[in-house]
Amino acid sequence: MTDRRPTAFSDVTDERLRTLFDEESYVADDHVVTTVLLALRLGKPLLVEGEPGAGKTELAKVLAAGFDAELVRLQCYEGLTAENALYEWNYTKQLLAVQASDDDASVFSEEFLLERPLLRALRGGSPPPVLLIDEVDRADEEFEALLLEVLSDFQVSVPELGTIRAETPPIVVITSNRTRALSDALKRRCLFLHVSPPSFEKERAILERKVPALDGAVATELCAMAKRLREEPLRKPPGAAETIDWARAVAALRAENDDPLTPEEIHETLGCLLKEVEDVERVDESLLETLVEAAADARAEVTP
Repeated sequence: MTDRRPTAFSDVTDERLRTLFDEESYVADDHVVTTVLLALRLGKPLLVEGEPGAGKTELAKVLAAGFDAELVRLQCYEGLTAENALYEWNYTKQLLAVQASDDDASVFSEEFLLERPLLRALRGGSPPPVLLIDEVDRADEEFEALLLEVLSDFQVSVPELGTIRAETPPIVVITSNRTRALSDALKRRCLFLHVSPPSFEKERAILERKVPALDGAVATELCAMAKRLREEPLRKPPGAAETIDWARAVAALRAENDDPLTPEEIHETLGCLLKEVEDVERVDESLLETLVEAAADARAEVTP
């Protein structure tokens, strides 16, 4: 059956979306803009895959902030159940109500219903919320089947209350780190977006927007070193999120100092970029020297 409910953002324009991303300091290339635009206009969930720290979760946050909508987040994990995701009953309150009442009033009413993220998103207001289903690959396949059922019709059946149906479907952003394969059925239901690790130029633009207090030449140095480190066989290569953390740390320590980064500064702040002890230990004297050279070369290209 064709779903004829209105799509809240069916009239959003390319220009409006690009402006939104700019205002929220989110660097999005044409592919990202077009895919998100289609998801909004068609009212389809957006499945976003990519390495940790690539900006998948941030995309949902940006859409919520840009459209002044509530962000409803469901963090997935192994063992996630329907009760955790949809709704459950407040059994303590029900028991107290039964003990205090002499009549046969039902304790299965709205008063005793505890909304969980999926139900909360379906009952959202205007504008409809942004539903972020984060790291869906961490949940079991049984939950994935439940999710598919909810997203197919944007409704859920509560036996004691009846069917609860979204008047206007929420914006749905589903993220995955690809720790397991998702079902073909879920993929068919969604528009797919792969967020690649940022290029040097894109990461530089991200730092310019996210950490405006940082000197441009220093930001260039950080991006060059992050790029070089990703070429190493690290246990957890740094993503854009880690580079942003590193830039903020350096900006906090340096104030308005725009001198080239010293080996000591680089070594002492690496914990903001590399989050595994094995990776930090890999940066020995030789690799540190290589990073300093990469930073110097990058700075030379942008400094008159």
